[in-house]
Amino acid sequence: MSKIAVVGTGYVGLVTGVALSDIGHEVTCIDIDEDKVARMKKGESPIYEPGLDDIMSRNISARRLHFTTSHQEGFDGKDVIYIAVGTPEKEDGTADLRFIEAVAKDIATHITQDITVVTKSTVPVGTNDMIKSFILENLVANVNVDIVSNPEFLREGSAVHDAFHGDRIVVGTNCKRAGDLIEEINQPFGIPVYRTDVRSAEMIKYASNAFLAVKIGYINEIANLCDRLGANVEDVAEGMGMDARIGSQFLRAGIGYGGSCFPKDTSALVKIAESADYHLDLVKAVIEGNRRQQLLMVEKAKEMMGDLRGRKFALLGLAFKPNTDDMRESPAIAISRELLLAGAEVTAYDPIATGNAVHFMPAGVRYTGSAEDALKGVDAAIIVTDWKEFKEMNLSTFETLMAQPVVFDGRNCFALEDVKKSSIDYYSVGRRPVRPEAINV
Repeated sequence: MSKIAVVGTGYVGLVTGVALSDIGHEVTCIDIDEDKVARMKKGESPIYEPGLDDIMSRNISARRLHFTTSHQEGFDGKDVIYIAVGTPEKEDGTADLRFIEAVAKDIATHITQDITVVTKSTVPVGTNDMIKSFILENLVANVNVDIVSNPEFLREGSAVHDAFHGDRIVVGTNCKRAGDLIEEINQPFGIPVYRTDVRSAEMIKYASNAFLAVKIGYINEIANLCDRLGANVEDVAEGMGMDARIGSQFLRAGIGYGGSCFPKDTSALVKIAESADYHLDLVKAVIEGNRRQQLLMVEKAKEMMGDLRGRKFALLGLAFKPNTDDMRESPAIAISRELLLAGAEVTAYDPIATGNAVHFMPAGVRYTGSAEDALKGVDAAIIVTDWKEFKEMNLSTFETLMAQPVVFDGRNCFALEDVKKSSIDYYSVGRRPVRPEAINV
């Protein structure tokens, strides 16, 4: 088995390192945050990811998984170094590569043996070539360096499952020996390996995420049309998905995508294309459509309730998706900001993400420790995240606690037939509203 270093312990780096240790490799994860490293050494994951803590603890106990803040210690005696640091979006939409460059400098400074450098971070096409050139120009020792692009396809909230049960492992390199090594390292996962050149591997990651974003954007556009024509988008999506050429995945209408990947990667791909004097008009349209879609429920509230000044709203869910505490680009941010600008009061609840939410949400939002507390006495509720807790709520909870049981469901959590049995005034995405005559808002 190989000796591996992983630089960066965010979602990608930590899950990658833990998974590689669990299939038998000796892995050292490196992060400059001393408090974070101290927690991880105790088996405490700094991120919320179902199942991760148990696997961490198991491999720490087996002495296959280690954590350090020292690059020299982390790189010593390793066969492979994985780069898994963030590539955040700059204001102009391009990927910020300063953390990649810092890791390349650390590698050049500290390695004392031949090494294979594997990039897990999502980087623009051509970045791996830059990494290799930068390392070779700054090498201290006389060693050989090979480069591999090995993009990740981990879904937050399902990252542990995806690490062990992915659809494919992409290995992009121009060096057969390095490609063989990375394929051998990943062999215990039992996941098909797809070999290609470096630049194609870099492109596969962006192209995949952009295509999924397009698919989400498309079904949301169809949902908005269904709203106007009286069709049911869920029936439409099911009928579409039965076509093997289309497939059913990512055909769930809602209030748009968020998170650390789709928003950042679609913007970066547009900029990559522009640098090659090409314009990805379809992807641009999806980005703009997603911005509008995030405010869909606020627009429905204004249409149905009129002036929102003084109205009290409950937001159920803050994370961009269930089973994560990630708030990046969450629709909850735009929704709460728009409600506050309209003069409404906003109370919010999330089962996991509240601690992170306070760093992203606008000032003026009040937080509660339960859905029930958030709903007490409000004029309307907006379901932002389809947590299981909300999907399984008894509809009588809305009727009992709210001043008026008006629900704007941004994730289509409830079956219309169930809602019709209640007294809730209910608005969802791409489905006919349920408006009992007894409601008077």
